[in-house]
Amino acid sequence: MSTTADLITAVKKELKAAQMTYADLARELDMAESSVKRMLAKGDMPLSRVDAICRALKLDFAELARRVADAQPLVRELTVDQERAVVADEKLLLVAINVLSQWTLEQMTSSYRLSEAEVVKYLAQLDRIGIIELKPLNRYRLKLAKTFRWRPHGPVMQYFREHVVLDYFSGGFDGPAEGLLLVHGSISRALAPSFLERLQRVAQDFAQQHQADQKLKPSELHGYTLLLGMRSWEFQAFARQRR
Repeated sequence: MSTTADLITAVKKELKAAQMTYADLARELDMAESSVKRMLAKGDMPLSRVDAICRALKLDFAELARRVADAQPLVRELTVDQERAVVADEKLLLVAINVLSQWTLEQMTSSYRLSEAEVVKYLAQLDRIGIIELKPLNRYRLKLAKTFRWRPHGPVMQYFREHVVLDYFSGGFDGPAEGLLLVHGSISRALAPSFLERLQRVAQDFAQQHQADQKLKPSELHGYTLLLGMRSWEFQAFARQRR
């Protein structure tokens, strides 16, 4: 959500773009020029005053607030407390995973035993946590960057290690468009990062295709989970046999 300071910064840019001086603005607001300068320099004022300045600049306050919100830096990683809040409620985690896939409220209620009121409640929680910005008509804007990742040793990944990994690997990976590859080898330390970069590109391609296919009918889509990993590792049972 935009702070008053963010809005004031945007107002100053609009003043400059409109080539309006502090004296011009002071006349529009029926204030002393020194008061206007002090008010803007302080970076804190009632929203009603910001709205009055917008009217003087012939700006729509709601549009300015939206532009400021859209310009905020996207989140690349949540804090430990934010992640802990996500995994504290299984249904909240479900809705969080769904919003990462850009599901609508209607998709969630039709696919899971979730009422509309429950989904709205969880969307509001995700808004407070900072994952989305909840908009009118229960729509939302994802506030996560394309490079977003759960903390490697954070609460969410710990939850998945304890509750999800075995469930995922219990499948045979032998269905349509399914596969499991396990490749072990010793390669140059200098070349190892290039393989990780390729895996990251595959993950990005998958994510971008997901976004592009959201225009299709739900009946034309099918859920897949792509899990990529690479680490310097040796099975402990084998490591115990080393000389």
